[in-house]
This record gives sequence, C-alpha cells and structure tokens, in this order.
Amino acid sequence: MAEEHERHVKVFRNGRNQAVRIPREFELPGDEAVMRKEGSRLVISPARPKSLLGVLARLKPIKEDFPPIADKPPRGVKI
Repeated sequence: MAEEHERHVKVFRNGRNQAVRIPREFELPGDEAVMRKEGSRLVISPARPKSLLGVLARLKPIKEDFPPIADKPPRGVKI
C-alpha cells in the first residue's frame, strides 16, 4: 500500500535513541506526536491538543479588522 508521497530519509542515532528527520513536506503541527507500530510499519500522527488552551495556542492570528460593535447598555430588570 504505497502512499502518493514518499521520500527516503536517513535514520540516525541521537544518544541511545534512533531518530529520523522529518522533511518539510511531512511536517506535523504542534510540538507533540503520537507514535505507534502497525506490523512492521511505524506510524507518526500529530497529537491532539490536551485542552482548549492548547487548541487556541495553535491558531494563527486573524489579520482582518472587525467592524466596531455598538455596546448597548443592558435593559433594566425589576426584581
């Protein structure tokens, strides 16, 4: 089952660990990933954000200006 995009990469040692550099076209978002073994394949997937703050931290800033919104005072409430 060959993927459309594949690339041969070097496997190297980093201390006691084996490592591989991920080419730019295969970059994963964020700074964490999940690795699992499926038979003889090694599958690396982006890790899901752990919190709403994690999701918000990954969002890119919005570059458009929003129109001003009239902030009307609340209506009085009888208690």
